[in-house]
Amino acid sequence: MGFAECAADAICTKMKAKDQPLKSRDKRMGQKAPSRGGNAQDRHSVTGKPKSPVAASRPKASDKASEVKPVISQSAAQTRPLMVREGDLPKENVPIILESQNAGDFHLVDSGKGLKLEKYGPYFVVRPEAQALWQPSLSADVWNRADAVFTGNTDEDGMGRWKFPREALGETWPLSLLDIDFQGRFTAFRHMGFFPEQIVHWTWVRDRVEEAKAKGRTLKVLNLFGYTGVASLVAAAAGAEVTHVDASKKAIGWARENQALSRLDKAPIRWICEDAMKFILREERRGSTYDIILTDPPKFGRGPNGEVWELFEHLPVMLDVCRELLSKNSVGLVLTAYSIRASFYSIHELMRETMRGAGGTVESGELVIRETGIDGKARGRALSTSLFSRWVSQ
Repeated sequence: MGFAECAADAICTKMKAKDQPLKSRDKRMGQKAPSRGGNAQDRHSVTGKPKSPVAASRPKASDKASEVKPVISQSAAQTRPLMVREGDLPKENVPIILESQNAGDFHLVDSGKGLKLEKYGPYFVVRPEAQALWQPSLSADVWNRADAVFTGNTDEDGMGRWKFPREALGETWPLSLLDIDFQGRFTAFRHMGFFPEQIVHWTWVRDRVEEAKAKGRTLKVLNLFGYTGVASLVAAAAGAEVTHVDASKKAIGWARENQALSRLDKAPIRWICEDAMKFILREERRGSTYDIILTDPPKFGRGPNGEVWELFEHLPVMLDVCRELLSKNSVGLVLTAYSIRASFYSIHELMRETMRGAGGTVESGELVIRETGIDGKARGRALSTSLFSRWVSQ
């Protein structure tokens, strides 16, 4: 990934001529390999027409660079000491399992033997899933009808290629979730251009924004590591003023295409192409505040100039700065963590210490997706996807 050196609120005005590869989770650029706060936009045509299947079936080396999430610079994180917090710890609500089922054009059909069968709009897709230790519920005949199958490296950050057993498919196609239209995408990192397990967080944000709107208040939402912008568009459609931060120029491009697809061109969204830590440190110096902050950082990343992001080392500082950016009447701070060897209690207790003296409640646990069968109406097994911790003021 490349590090954007954008001016204060400039939108990708100074970018390096070439994105550099970054080893991190593809999340949100094929996946959270783009760092979510750092990268996330891959948007092709706004017409909804699929592109040539060549790029999808044979990813280029340059695709890896553009799909991996950028990182937060080590030096930036180290220049800002942690605040000394006093007062009582927030209340706690654990464990919580937040479950995503059907939502528009997505549902999890079946899983097992290290794979998952999903439906994205008209397409059935098979992807690797290490947590699916059990046997599939549906027959091999059902799985063999898949329109797209990811093969190759099954690691979270590993590159591979797509096979299209039935017919060649384009790289992108139109999808809709929570009344937001956007592009699905076959990426070289097995991701689909968004993370369906995040639907529960998007719904929570939408509900909080609508509740405030009904009382005459417009919430300000900061989305760090925003990837392709679906969360930002959900918040904006509900009535929020949104600041979307991602270090990937390509990710920002995808997000803006999704904005056009959703007919939200006039929505109050600032698209900021910049390193997430640098951005929030500057916002802290300015005294800027937000009512809701979403952050979805990668586990590890390395930038082109030697910058290093280590989740366990730098996350405390990032959350500490985020607390300083919360408004006096803030609503919540949401953290999602993928592919880490830790219990949700690790980020739960960190969140409680970060919010010491602020009141409210810290809710933590896992995000899961429930199998719903071919027709999307069954209730099958729950597939764990990630950890989360969420501070809520009320």
